[in-house]
Amino acid sequence: MRVLVIGSGGREHALCRSLKLDPQVSELHCAPGNAGIAEIATLHDIVPTDPRQVAELAEKLGADLVVVGPEAPLVAGVADAVRASGIPCFGPGRQAAMIEGSKAFAKDVMNAAGVPTARSRTCATREEALQALEEFGAPYVVKDDGLAAGKGVVVTGDLEAALEHAGACERVVIEEFLDGPEVSLFALCDGSTAVALQPAQDFKRAYDGDEGPNTGGMGAYTPLPWAPEGLSEQVMREVVHPTVEELARRGLPYNGVLYVGLALTSKGPKVIEFNARFGDPETQVVLDRLRTPLAGVLMACATGTLAEQPPLAYREGSAVAVVVAAENYPADPVKGDVITGLEPTEHAYVLHAGTAVKEGRTVSAGGRVLAVVGTGHDQESARNNAYELVGRVRLRGSHHRTDIAR
Repeated sequence: MRVLVIGSGGREHALCRSLKLDPQVSELHCAPGNAGIAEIATLHDIVPTDPRQVAELAEKLGADLVVVGPEAPLVAGVADAVRASGIPCFGPGRQAAMIEGSKAFAKDVMNAAGVPTARSRTCATREEALQALEEFGAPYVVKDDGLAAGKGVVVTGDLEAALEHAGACERVVIEEFLDGPEVSLFALCDGSTAVALQPAQDFKRAYDGDEGPNTGGMGAYTPLPWAPEGLSEQVMREVVHPTVEELARRGLPYNGVLYVGLALTSKGPKVIEFNARFGDPETQVVLDRLRTPLAGVLMACATGTLAEQPPLAYREGSAVAVVVAAENYPADPVKGDVITGLEPTEHAYVLHAGTAVKEGRTVSAGGRVLAVVGTGHDQESARNNAYELVGRVRLRGSHHRTDIAR
């Protein structure tokens, strides 16, 4: 199988790593990729959000499967263009991807499907926003309606800060706050059938103790020993299957991964958000534990044959990912610094996110630069193995959280 992965982040490195380990994959390509992906796949310099460029590259390579990683290419219609050229593609079409592209659309789908979620209002003016904020009360939850790379949400007890974020966005969704621990669940979908991957938890705030601004994610771990028994089955029953059915009813069959961000409230699991792609950095730990070869599962989603696949199998033990971020992330990250200490240890390895090669050396090229994945027979050993390797990485001015999976 010749596989082309679209994207350049840590999630795509994790996907490429799993695909490279799959004996079914004979050729692996990535566009545009990063310095780490370049070691395991052939890179192609195209604009990943240009549907025509992606479809033409897939045809030129004779790809058997295209896997679209990030949300922006999906919302731009890349998956539609690839499928129109006759090549199987893992990733929802442009209209179905609006489940992430528009928070208002996602809420509409959830409400129509009877999915448990926070009460919300969609607001386009300061007056509407103020009314909604006063209705729901503090802590205030304000979400940019459009794509914001995981950073368009403000949760604050400060009414003026909430209004300021609303004013900076064209349109916002304002919600009631959901209490309880957060969980990420990925469901693989082929348009009608859906299968859950192992749940994970990520850490959104920049600094220890969940302090600082929201980020794209500073670390993650799986499995969740504290999660209620039967959580995945409940979420599939109450959230994923009704959502997939509602999208199909609207003529938008959902093919790809549906990311369900959950709050485990006192009244049961409720959806915080949907995404149309694998989460980052949860993908790094979930795929590490997945024993089932990845290519065949993604191909089954792309070709509508997921129901014929055997149940997914997992490795025992735990995986913990710690993100190493550039100086001044998430505000205005410093780029171009040399990175060393990337060699794997016996129980940990590095997945690249914001990296590039300059004059033969690996340098930082983004905000979240690396994810260090540690594995072990339990969470504590996986955590220790991850942090041991984090301690060897050298990147001037970088920072990371020290409390991931504690």
